[in-house]
Amino acid sequence: MCLSLPAKVIEVNGDMADVSVGGTIFKAGLQLLDDVKPGDYVLLHAGFAIQKIKEDEAREILGLLEEMEEQAD
Repeated sequence: MCLSLPAKVIEVNGDMADVSVGGTIFKAGLQLLDDVKPGDYVLLHAGFAIQKIKEDEAREILGLLEEMEEQAD
């Protein structure tokens, strides 16, 4: 099973980017995608951006993850 998380691209440096997932900054490889720029949302899996997604999709997924976390507590 794979799990990817929505991440907002903060800064792009060549084929690497700083991305934010819930306020935590990670490094992400951009080798699998073209034309990624700050402000874009990507799915982050194992340190790689694997797909660009729309902001509303990212917010929906993050909201569902927050709901799951609340119910687990």
